[in-house]
Amino acid sequence: MKLNDNWKMKHFDVGAARDLEVASPEYIDYFWMTTAVPGDVHSTLIERKLIDDPFYGHNDLKCQWVEEKVWWYRTTFEFHDEIQKGDRYELIFAGLDTFATVYLNGVEIGSTENMFISHTFEVARELKQGKNVLAVRFDPVTVHVKDKVQYYWSGFSKKRIWTRKAQSHYGWDWGPRLVAAGIWKDVHLEKRSTAKLDHVFARTTSIDANKATVEVDVDITSYTREKEFEALISLNDGEEPITTTKVKVDRKKASAVLEVDNPKLWWTHDIGTPYLYQLKVELLADGTKIDEKEEAIGIRTIEVRRRDENGEPCFTFVLNGEKIFAKGANWIPIDSFIGAVPDTRYKHLIKMSKDANMNMLRVWGGGIYEKEVFYEECNRLGILVWQDFMFSCALYPDYNKNFMANVREEISHVVKRLRNHPCLAIWCGNNENDWLYEALKSSGEITHPFYGEKIYHELMPELLEELDPTRLFWPSSPFGGNDHNSREEGDTHNWQVWHGNIEPRVFGEPQRVNYSIEGLSFKNFKTDTTLFASEFGMHASSNRYTLERNIPTEQFFWGSEEMAYRNKDIHHPKGILLMEGYTGAPKHLDEYIAYSMLTQAEGLKFGIEHYRRNKPHTSGALFWQLNDCWPGTSWSVIDYYLLPKASYHYARKFFSPILLTLDQTPGEDIKVWVVNDKLEAYQDEIELAVYDFKGEKVFSKEWQVSVEANSATQIETVLEREALGGLEPEESVIVIRSKNNQAGENIYFFRDQKDLRFEEVELTVSVNKETNELTVSTNSLARMVTIELDQEQLVMEDNFFDLLANETRVIGIEQAQGKEIPWETLRVKAINSKKG
Repeated sequence: MKLNDNWKMKHFDVGAARDLEVASPEYIDYFWMTTAVPGDVHSTLIERKLIDDPFYGHNDLKCQWVEEKVWWYRTTFEFHDEIQKGDRYELIFAGLDTFATVYLNGVEIGSTENMFISHTFEVARELKQGKNVLAVRFDPVTVHVKDKVQYYWSGFSKKRIWTRKAQSHYGWDWGPRLVAAGIWKDVHLEKRSTAKLDHVFARTTSIDANKATVEVDVDITSYTREKEFEALISLNDGEEPITTTKVKVDRKKASAVLEVDNPKLWWTHDIGTPYLYQLKVELLADGTKIDEKEEAIGIRTIEVRRRDENGEPCFTFVLNGEKIFAKGANWIPIDSFIGAVPDTRYKHLIKMSKDANMNMLRVWGGGIYEKEVFYEECNRLGILVWQDFMFSCALYPDYNKNFMANVREEISHVVKRLRNHPCLAIWCGNNENDWLYEALKSSGEITHPFYGEKIYHELMPELLEELDPTRLFWPSSPFGGNDHNSREEGDTHNWQVWHGNIEPRVFGEPQRVNYSIEGLSFKNFKTDTTLFASEFGMHASSNRYTLERNIPTEQFFWGSEEMAYRNKDIHHPKGILLMEGYTGAPKHLDEYIAYSMLTQAEGLKFGIEHYRRNKPHTSGALFWQLNDCWPGTSWSVIDYYLLPKASYHYARKFFSPILLTLDQTPGEDIKVWVVNDKLEAYQDEIELAVYDFKGEKVFSKEWQVSVEANSATQIETVLEREALGGLEPEESVIVIRSKNNQAGENIYFFRDQKDLRFEEVELTVSVNKETNELTVSTNSLARMVTIELDQEQLVMEDNFFDLLANETRVIGIEQAQGKEIPWETLRVKAINSKKG
């Protein structure tokens, strides 16, 4: 029985209301505002126009009062079951954010202090025939943490370390402070009789050519010793059971081994099919079914290899015995107000990840353990998940017994909830705590002990050894080596680019930075010899439509306070220095949008193609970050309205399973490479061609290539002078392509954007509204052709692309929810197209 309906909401000042009076069935809530569950307080206030949209202008500051109030939720529901002796009724809140007290018919049945886990209350005696009143009180965070120690190192907020809620609610360097509260997941009332299925754990223990073995563990909770319990376990392929077994439950546990002939394995989408079976477990009491669970599982093995065939350090994910290169991004919370987000938004964003050839997403440790829809879509679409635990950029009070008990319950709950998902590839203890603690202690900025260390290095490994020994537990990200961000072991975060960190360093050395054009430049990726790059990136503007919706008209110009407010990274000159080095500094808003997008896109391309050419030594590149939680300026490649930036469309190409790539630095000779991530050899004829901007080909060289499966190969070196064919490097473009269309075309320039001498081009544009297609052609090379329409969640076959002289492109466009395309708002331009 789902209890998501008929909820109302109201706020009180702290101490202004008598709790039992407000919780009482007799309390009159007639004039309270209605609210959605799942949801949150802010979203309801926005919908009721009681607060201005927090994402517009500085409005987030105007609604800070919300986090200072006590918020009450109330609902009523009808109950007419005849309760028999031994019946139990569980009231289940899948998500309460965060400090909540629950009342049923005026009786306080319990309180909670953890957003990340579900909370269950046994309420058979409190239920009444007919109308029942359910109430929840949410206290402001400050009530529970005001007397706690608040001077430890903690980025962005000192209070957050005591609260087991999304740490980014307190603000981060890509999002505003909006401390949400509310019932953010479903509410259920479930009847239990005799016993219930508690947890099911299914894991693949072996795979060979013709058979796979799947072990299933079942935990139950029983309320009587008078019955015999059995578990009926079946694995179904569609509607057909392929193996079924019945096992006795002994001491509340049962185990079974399922053998599957000719198994269909779960693969990432780029190298195979992410096949899913249905696992069904029925609990029988004296032969009668009393409970069941059913979920999709994949037959697959996953490991992280730490030593290669030669005994050298590596950090390589191995799926079903095959090494993979992890290609993807870091995932932050999908919105500042998570509870109100529809599943369709999750599905679209994860599909966008797949369409960009990503095979891994890292759930970053300052947000939430994601909703079920996230993992289900990653299972279905074949995307692996790097799962952080929710600890980030802070010291956490591991000396406090109550805090540690809360964390222990959280870890146990989360592991049991997520461990059956085939997409889940690794557990990671925290984001950057080990690395930053050591670096900042060495710099003299931290003087306290490493509070939190007991969580990641004692509690978590102990629990995971018991609850999920099938995956690597990695204490932190980054981690390994002399400096936890060492390139010699483990994974790394490359914040030399953008933040200017001077690398390498070793334990005991202060962290130094170089805020200069050269120090921040994305060209520094070229020297990175990491085994696995799990964080790196640079800012870019959101799309113009996104900015226009959220910045007052009079402030809509480059350099305005409102534009600056979109950027929560306090060192604003970084982005200017990056652009200065590649595009030149922008002089107005249109240039800022275009230059920042182009710099981010070319920078990520430069770094990721370097990492991919370096396989197998480097075996992963997860850039920071995929998405935004609000319409700001950040490292994301997809903005808040799910409109791709230039770098997203670049990612579709630089993450392609077959990559034709050039190791090309201005003034140096050109190294031609092919990267093949597929599990079969790649054979093709490829061409490197050089053109002037008017379209004349001045150089061409072709190769017959045969590249082994899952490898990167340098084909040849071409002299820059020879390739230029007498042209000036500032007036030339390089194209590497497959002659048989087996791989995507890749375009390079001999010099940085700021040094190129483009002619002003004329774009010819036509629209077919019946087929929702746009045709673009140009008389000369058009740099970063940009298609803009005033609509969110647009899906374009391509955008922000270079168009060679006399070329024509046809681009299909649709809207993710099937809305009409607003063709009347169409704008098509290039960096060097005629203005006006």
